[in-house]
Formats: sequence, C-alpha cells, structure tokens
Amino acid sequence: MNFNRSVRFFDIQFQQQGREGQHQLNPFEQTALPYLQGRVLDYGCGIGNLACAAAGLGCSVLALDASPAAIEHIGQRAAAEALPVQAELADLRDYALKQDFDAIVCIGLLMFFDCASARRTLAMLQSHVREGGIAVVNVLIEGTTYLDMFDREQGYCLFAPGELESRFAGWDILHSGRSDFEVAGGLNKAFDTVVARKGAQAC
Repeated sequence: MNFNRSVRFFDIQFQQQGREGQHQLNPFEQTALPYLQGRVLDYGCGIGNLACAAAGLGCSVLALDASPAAIEHIGQRAAAEALPVQAELADLRDYALKQDFDAIVCIGLLMFFDCASARRTLAMLQSHVREGGIAVVNVLIEGTTYLDMFDREQGYCLFAPGELESRFAGWDILHSGRSDFEVAGGLNKAFDTVVARKGAQAC
C-alpha cells in the first residue's frame, strides 16, 4: 500500500470524523443515495457514510478506500449496526475489480490520480456497471484553486468542465451539475457530478 501525502491528509481527517461521529451525508452523497440499489460499490468510500446509508436502505455494499482509519471505522460501524457493508483497504490507483455491480459510486477520488490513471480508472469502473445499472461520479475540475490536499509528486487531475459528462457517451444522463465551494484564503473547489444509467449501447 502506497501511503502518499493525499492518503495521509485524509487519514487524519477521517480519524477526527470517526471520533466525532460525523455521519451526515455531504451534498454529493445526498445526490447519489436515491439512485443506489442492489449490489453497490463505493470506490473511495471515505469514512463510509454513504456506504452505511445505502446498506441501511437494503443495499449490499463493497466499500474500498486507501485510508486505514476510514476502513477501521466502517468495519466497527457496520458490525455495531448489523449493516451489510464489506470494507476493504485498497490501493485504488491500481485495483482490479473482479465483479460487476448494480451501482458504482466514485465521489471525490479520481482527481487524486494523475490524469492518465484517473481516466483509466473511470473507464474500468464504467465497464463493471451492469446493464441498466447506475454510475455516480464526482470530480474536481479546472478552476479549482485549493490544492493543499494533493500530492504534487504523485500527480493529480483537474478535469475540464464538461469532460466528465462527455465520458458517459451512450449512457442515460440522469443528473449532471457543477458545484462551487469557497474555502479559507479566498480559494475554491469546483466540482462536476454525473449520475448516469448504463444502456446496451454505452461506451
């Protein structure tokens, strides 16, 4: 497992969130939840709030993340609440999926890879959504100025505005939107989010 600067950055954050019981869904997770059903993959699950919420609604969830703190917290929470969540520590830059899913969620992860790896991972995730299934993907886009969480040596990827939706050619786009958030120091984070259903002709 390669614990780069970005993983360490979020591992500390997830430890604090776990201690404080911060289980509320963020806006992107709130958008995703109504679309999830059946067998769900949460790829880059963080502290697992969405994974646990989906499991609470009857989904069976595989939750993957590179943060030991996040995976430990999810395991403890799933056991305590008897939730069907399987949490696994994984290097998501180079992870080979071996099964297909009714829904795959990848929120706030791909931008931490170099662009070639980010686009390759997106294509891999798309290929493992079952026909008629759902993909929910969220990325930072160009115009983002808050970069402190990135490991510059490992590389990162700010998608072009609209690029994410274009990579779902042939899918039924159920939701597509941009969100901007101000952070300290006058900086900002700009996101694109897509929810899409896979049809027989999807690329």
